[in-house]
Amino acid sequence: MDEKVSNSKCLVCDQDSNATPLITLEYQGEQLWICPQHLPVLIHDPTQLAGKLAGAEKMRPADHQD
Repeated sequence: MDEKVSNSKCLVCDQDSNATPLITLEYQGEQLWICPQHLPVLIHDPTQLAGKLAGAEKMRPADHQD
């Protein structure tokens, strides 16, 4: 049996696609992955990703029009 080797892991929790669905994103020319559990962090408080995502400390959260 041929196993697919992949280095895709959530940039926050390091879970791979065997453990959770992953959403692919591209940032600064690099392909990254994030799981649905941590997508709200990227949207609402990206500064929490400082140290895991280059420049995250300068990112602004989404503006809410609630």
